[in-house]
Amino acid sequence: MPADKPKTSRHTEVERKFDVVESTVSPSFEGLAVVSRVQHEPTQLLEAVYYDTPSHDLAAHKITLRRRTGGTDEGWHVKLPAGPDARTEVRAPLADSVPADIRDVVAAIVRDRPLSAVARITTNRTISLLFGADDTPLAEFCDDQVNAAALQPDSEPQTWREWELELIGAPRKASDLLDRLSNRLLDAGAVPAGHGSKLARVLATGEPSAAAAVEASDPVRRAVAENVAELLVWDRAVRADAWDSVHQMRVTTRKIRSLLADESFGLAKDSWILDELKLLAGILGVARDAEVLAEKYEKALDSLAPELVRGPVRARLVDGAKARYAGGWRRSLSAMRSERYFRLLDGLDELVAAPSETAGKSGSESAAASVSAAYKKVQKAAKTAAEDGTDESLHRIRKRAKRLRYTASAIGDTAVEAKAKTIQSLLGDHQDSVVSRTHLLHEADAAHAAGEDTFTYGVLYQKEVEVALEAEAGIDEALASLKKAVKK
Repeated sequence: MPADKPKTSRHTEVERKFDVVESTVSPSFEGLAVVSRVQHEPTQLLEAVYYDTPSHDLAAHKITLRRRTGGTDEGWHVKLPAGPDARTEVRAPLADSVPADIRDVVAAIVRDRPLSAVARITTNRTISLLFGADDTPLAEFCDDQVNAAALQPDSEPQTWREWELELIGAPRKASDLLDRLSNRLLDAGAVPAGHGSKLARVLATGEPSAAAAVEASDPVRRAVAENVAELLVWDRAVRADAWDSVHQMRVTTRKIRSLLADESFGLAKDSWILDELKLLAGILGVARDAEVLAEKYEKALDSLAPELVRGPVRARLVDGAKARYAGGWRRSLSAMRSERYFRLLDGLDELVAAPSETAGKSGSESAAASVSAAYKKVQKAAKTAAEDGTDESLHRIRKRAKRLRYTASAIGDTAVEAKAKTIQSLLGDHQDSVVSRTHLLHEADAAHAAGEDTFTYGVLYQKEVEVALEAEAGIDEALASLKKAVKK
């Protein structure tokens, strides 16, 4: 595990909020088969100060950052969207200022802008714990009396009452359980809350998405906006060292770069944004390649008969790759905490918000031209590969097919997207084989110099040769299928 893992804890909340008036009587859970008993807890006084940038960037992304005292989970909390009825809460111990580990979670959104207090919310909370048939906690029902104020001139204090229903643990059929319990709240007179969080109600944020602001007639630009939003999500996953997150962030980075090459953005080939995206993908690639090799060699060695695995080959190939991943991950984090990275994100935001250079051209015309241009590059790369047959020329087909796939996906051409993906996958396996064989030769040389048995390296090398040959055998048919899809 990398040495500088954040000193935070993560929890998934599955909950629903409800608006109620002062006179609403608390619901009864009697008669529900899933609830065996209800335990009433002492009232809690929760004091929270919420933080955001001057332009409320966190609130715009449906994220809250607070310092809370009182209750059983005092400390700093970041709440992040995690799907319907769900949020991920990242917690850090109580401190006077925003902890570095907490700020790092939202760094891609906050960047180097200042964070300051934007609201203060006091909650008097009455809690009822709901237990299941086996007397395990099922859910927590909270009746909240809220006093709040935005910390800005002329802000008026607000008071209201609301209910929260939060599941405990990870029960099976969570959505069904939440529905059954929520029905009791609705029967008592509650209505689904008109806000996603207490802070959203105080600040009255509309929380628009960047993708929604892009004109619907420009599918490529809309796809860029969606991928920029996705990049911020993968950024948080990489910082938490979630499995496969480096790979997914790199893929998203390369998608954006590929789509930005579309003429609707009017970017020159030497645009600094394209250069920075290429550099970022390269940095992420160090950890990604090591992660792929570690997984590949672990599976390959596990599949061999024990007598074919000779010497400390697992330590060299698997453990060595994992160590390189850890170093690459730390290097990625360093880049993602830099001013240079923040300016790249600013630049992407500006591109998404800027008017289209092809506003006078119909979306269908622009889309068709983009697909046609991308396909011609695949054809050109395929012709070159047929003439020289080098690994590099085959890799060039993959890169061109990948760009075509991203463009086709952006405009909804699923047939071309699927055929381009097939080529990308085939030649992706081929390229991984090329990288693996080069690495195996290097490690075999090191093992030989150390007096170790190198037999297993040869076995693995031959397996990689077979992977490459299988990919090469399927490329002509895949290119023919792509041609048919494009011509339709």
